[in-house]
Amino acid sequence: MKVTAFNGSPRRNGNTSILINHALEALEKEGIETEQVQVGGEKLNGCIACYQCFSRLDKRCAVTDDIANECIEKMLASDGIIIGSPTHFAALTPWAKALIDRCGMVSRANSDMLKRKAGAAVVAARRGGAINVFDTINHFFTIGQMIIPGSNYWNVGHGRNMGEVNQDEEGVKTMQVLGENMAWLLKRIAG
Repeated sequence: MKVTAFNGSPRRNGNTSILINHALEALEKEGIETEQVQVGGEKLNGCIACYQCFSRLDKRCAVTDDIANECIEKMLASDGIIIGSPTHFAALTPWAKALIDRCGMVSRANSDMLKRKAGAAVVAARRGGAINVFDTINHFFTIGQMIIPGSNYWNVGHGRNMGEVNQDEEGVKTMQVLGENMAWLLKRIAG
């Protein structure tokens, strides 16, 4: 089993990545392979609504000059998907949104090809606005018929400067419990 996490923060080793890693460590303790993919700051454009994915039906986006198809392939090869984003003006980053829009459109065009995979949102915030980010990422999972594991609180960690989320004991624990619950769910799905 494998879980791939997509970091929508342009800060490669920032608070979002740190929170994701806490969840991935818990998954690894349960014997699940993990990978974190950097999308924030990379070339990843939004969906252009060309709808070619609905006629091509090849599980790929027709736009090929960025990392979208690589991300789609990684999602298809995974049993679980984590999408992480910091909170920017009470919303997710443009990279996280582009990932959701591009992968979501291709999935919908291809009979909801991500359905019944596990999906979880991870959100970093300085103080407020995180629930909107959390909800937006979860909307991607639910419209794609994916299964969302819960945690002991919403999957949010607080910190402003890089590394400060490690001081948010509740946020760190929330990510650890998320990883444990995702591992449990994946094992049940696998039967």
